Amino acid sequence: MKADCLLIDCHAATMAESDVPYGAIKDAAVVIADGRITWIGPRADLPPVQAETIERLDGRWLTPGLIDCHTHLVFGGDRSGEFEQRLGGATYEDIARAGGGIVASVQATRAASEEDLFLSARVRLEGLKATGVTTVEIKSGYGLDRESELKMLRVAKRIGREGGVRVCTTYLGLHAVPPEYRSDRSAYIDKAINDMLPAAHAEGLVDAVDAYCEPIAFSREEVSRLFDRAQALGLPLKLHADQLSDGGGAELAARYRALSADHIEYVTGAGVAAMAKAGVVAVLLPGAFFMLRETQAPPVDLLRAHGVRIAVATDCNPGTSPVVSMTDALNLACVQFRLTPEEALAGATREAARALGLQDQAGVLQAGRAADLAAWDISRPAELAYWLGKPMLHARWISGIRS
Repeated sequence: MKADCLLIDCHAATMAESDVPYGAIKDAAVVIADGRITWIGPRADLPPVQAETIERLDGRWLTPGLIDCHTHLVFGGDRSGEFEQRLGGATYEDIARAGGGIVASVQATRAASEEDLFLSARVRLEGLKATGVTTVEIKSGYGLDRESELKMLRVAKRIGREGGVRVCTTYLGLHAVPPEYRSDRSAYIDKAINDMLPAAHAEGLVDAVDAYCEPIAFSREEVSRLFDRAQALGLPLKLHADQLSDGGGAELAARYRALSADHIEYVTGAGVAAMAKAGVVAVLLPGAFFMLRETQAPPVDLLRAHGVRIAVATDCNPGTSPVVSMTDALNLACVQFRLTPEEALAGATREAARALGLQDQAGVLQAGRAADLAAWDISRPAELAYWLGKPMLHARWISGIRS
């Protein structure tokens, strides 16, 4: 067997579904050729290999490269002032209705150049990369006009070319109503659906379509119009659902067979059942829960009981989740939502891949999958969800190329 790279003297948390915790293989070997894993298993079973490079990992653990399946990584400015307001007693809704929140980020993003947005996003990206991330989803939604939404998505695509990560882009035109359309909401919705989305799609800038379904944002009927158009364009769907109230978002996501319903703190039993039937992944965002000091956690026991797949993401954004560490997100998911460390790691690998429609390409260490890996200075996989702020990453590989 010829190979580009052979990794030995390591343990592999493959995250394949099995009776073995973490799908672990002790004293493993990994063979990589043409950007893919071509063989993985116990080193004792390794067939003869002619590898250009052999790397000994000195007993370190390998995992799939982590996948951050919900971020707003590209934006202008920050909202640290609102952080102070919330600590003083203001609610997220109070700030949003007073013209802050998403709208404040819209103003800063519109004012920023494409280069400025790229450079600031690259700084945040370094935190994700340092915590083992190899794939990042990046949403638009802070432009809210044609020029600015396209600008954000172009920056996201550039990050995928130059940033040392894979990027999936998501159009989030229905994130908020911009100030200039406050008195003509329906005109903005028409523009977001019939002008901005087709323009972004025509440039090849959109991998999926998302919307914010909440009373302070957009109704199910309004989101349905967007989703109908997205499906006509052949684009998969995602949804910010049931974060602040029971708005029936999970059922809407299920009706459209969306890839995921994200947040879902207030999802009902009926919503969970609908997600299970439609195969919608639940994306939990503990950073936002933590920063907003929420008290109603997603119904994790109910999700488990119905067999709903659970992913975990940072929700990196300027207002409610300034989180740029994937391992910190794993810790928060365990501490706040009571995920097990194995569930949390699966949520940032196997299930995160599913939430992006990449389940046949990434998220598991398996022959035929992309050779996106992370090597860690840990003695057991649970440490990835245990330490806060400890550097643990030894190396990352994307398509078999070490970084």
